[in-house]
Amino acid sequence: MSVALVRNPGDGPVYRYYQEKIEQVVSTAETDGVVTVSRLTMSRAGAPPLHSHSREDESWIVLSGRVRFWVGSTSLDTCDTYDAEAGAYVYGPRLVPHTLQPITSTAEILVINNPGAVEGYFRAVGAAEARHDADNLDLLAEYGVAILDGPPAA
Repeated sequence: MSVALVRNPGDGPVYRYYQEKIEQVVSTAETDGVVTVSRLTMSRAGAPPLHSHSREDESWIVLSGRVRFWVGSTSLDTCDTYDAEAGAYVYGPRLVPHTLQPITSTAEILVINNPGAVEGYFRAVGAAEARHDADNLDLLAEYGVAILDGPPAA
C-alpha cells in the first residue's frame, strides 16, 4: 500500500463466519501482510473456544456493548477474566490463550491481527447455522491456531 487507507463503517466487504457478520476493514492483501482489521458484530452464542495463535498478536477495540475476555491459561476455569466496555482496547500477544464473549446480547468489536494472514481462515469457514470449531482443527492448525478448551457458556 503506497497511500493511506480510510474506510468508514459499512464501506468494507462483508462476509459471514459461522453466524457472525464480519466487515473487512482492511485486508492482509491491502497491507502486504502486515495487518488485517475486521469489524465483528458478535452475539453471545458466537464466542470462540479458548485458543491461542502462534503466528500473530491480536488486539480488540470494543466499539459497542460490553465484552468479557478470558486470558492466560489452558482452561477457562483458570484464566484471568477482564470486562471491557465500549472504547476499551485489549491486547493479546501470540501464544497467550484467550477467548471473548459479549456480556451484552451483542457487541461490535474491531479485531486487529498482526500479521494478517489469519483472515483466510475466517473466510474459508464461511457461514453456518452454528459453530463447529472441532470440525476445522486441521484448517486452524494451518493458520497456527490451537483450541485449548471449549467456548464460554452462552
